[in-house]
Amino acid sequence: MRKERKREHVENYLKTCYLGDTLFQDIILDHNALPELNFDEIDTSCTICGKKASFPLMINAITGGADISEGINRDLSILAAKFQIPMAVGSETIALEDREARESFCIVREIMGEKGIILGNLSALSTLQDVEAAAEIIQADGMQLHLNAAQEMSMCEGDRCFRGTLKNIAYIKENYEKPLMIKEVGFGINKATAQRLYDVGIRWIDISGSGGTNFLEIENCRQQSIDFSELYCWGNPTAEVLIQCSELPDDLKLMASGGIKNAIHIVKSLVLGADLVGMSGEILNFLIHGGYEYTEQYFEGMIYKVKMIMLLLGAKNLEELKKVPFRIKGDLLNRLTAKKYR
Repeated sequence: MRKERKREHVENYLKTCYLGDTLFQDIILDHNALPELNFDEIDTSCTICGKKASFPLMINAITGGADISEGINRDLSILAAKFQIPMAVGSETIALEDREARESFCIVREIMGEKGIILGNLSALSTLQDVEAAAEIIQADGMQLHLNAAQEMSMCEGDRCFRGTLKNIAYIKENYEKPLMIKEVGFGINKATAQRLYDVGIRWIDISGSGGTNFLEIENCRQQSIDFSELYCWGNPTAEVLIQCSELPDDLKLMASGGIKNAIHIVKSLVLGADLVGMSGEILNFLIHGGYEYTEQYFEGMIYKVKMIMLLLGAKNLEELKKVPFRIKGDLLNRLTAKKYR
């Protein structure tokens, strides 16, 4: 059943049509007409899990376990290796339950090699033993634990009890030796939630805001008993939660994901405080509809444009990019300044 569900997730994602809003259009960056920089010296390198990446983009969790997954993960890992960027695999629960499903995960390390930066992925309610086993399967450099209550609640066979999640995260953080990232699946981790995670020792969060892949719509395609379409707008936009979470202590590392589609989204994410940017749905679209070579061209163009925008902002590296001033307007400004009740 889990294999079939993984296949349906990919197929249903490609059918989705709801357009969320990241609110990145409400971020204004000012052009620097006198940058005094050499394009060839623009540095986009960063360190992830103790290894060097050439660009602050991670191919975020997409799939694994189904027949279709192996081909997708093969192409994704080839892209990650070519551009020297990290990659996170999809949920490994199926790999723990079914040994035949492991190959679609193992292929990532086989292709990316020892220098590759690879993150595993499990539910935040997983046991420490499962986390360690999942990490071993792909020789992970770190693990993602995902929070997906909205998705589970829209699944006929999904979980209904989430009590003890924070306590479990704290236990795994205390006992797991490698970096641990907590991520949402597309509805956002706001400042209050990020603070609770920070307080139990988490220092790496993927905010995964709304505006990109919508798992309520994906799961809605799988069942007929309840129509969840009125909830497609649920969640906190990526730009909003990124700004909120960037107000927390500097030792909290943030990854921005959720509707990231292009170079300007990547740059704005980094300006707003992200240390890394995650992308999944847009890459899957290019890969499925255009093939590997088309996706590779997309990456090459995107990286060039990010460096171009950095030059036009007068930032020669990621550290300087984080200091670039920005302005906020429109709906994003209204959401950030709206009065709270209770």
